[in-house]
Amino acid sequence: MTVEPVSEPVPLRHLGVVHDRDAMDLPAAERAVADLLRALGKDPSSEHLGDTPRRVANAYAEMLKPRDFQLTTFPNDEGYDELVLAKSIPVQSLCEHHLLPFRGVAHVGYLPGERILGLSKLARVVEMFARDLQVQERLTKQVADWLQEHLAPKGVGVVIEAEHLCMSLRGVRAAGALTVTSSLHGLLREEPKTRQEFFALTGVSA
Repeated sequence: MTVEPVSEPVPLRHLGVVHDRDAMDLPAAERAVADLLRALGKDPSSEHLGDTPRRVANAYAEMLKPRDFQLTTFPNDEGYDELVLAKSIPVQSLCEHHLLPFRGVAHVGYLPGERILGLSKLARVVEMFARDLQVQERLTKQVADWLQEHLAPKGVGVVIEAEHLCMSLRGVRAAGALTVTSSLHGLLREEPKTRQEFFALTGVSA
């Protein structure tokens, strides 16, 4: 028997995600970059920097605007009740304190309830919240909270490991240092054995 998925193109605002990035003003961003270059003692009209304001504005627009995606779920007809885990999902975002990137991997798992999620959508949810001015702690919690709300699983676990360029390129300059954050819901938070299994599969010590 073929099971039809629930699959519709859903704008992010209908998924409970409200972004002010739809109101981006690229010409204003270009002017702001040109002003920043001048403030740093550079000439934005020079041959080498002439197109830099436009490129920078477009780059930030791309990094801060997530893509709409199809929220695809399937009936859990087989009653699967073991952990589903997507490991090492690439994640990159922008630190809201310095506007410098942080990047690494996310491990996202859940214990299915009545429905299961198309696996690629776990990566899409990570991207949806990562394309913003962020702190890693908030990003981790947003992904876990969103999956708990929209999928209604028996449990959710999210771990993110990332290197922050605001820490490796400036300040302490601790290149290669990883920050690890986690957020858990349901049985993954409440049951020690289930929690331990999740962290063991991610390769992160609990």
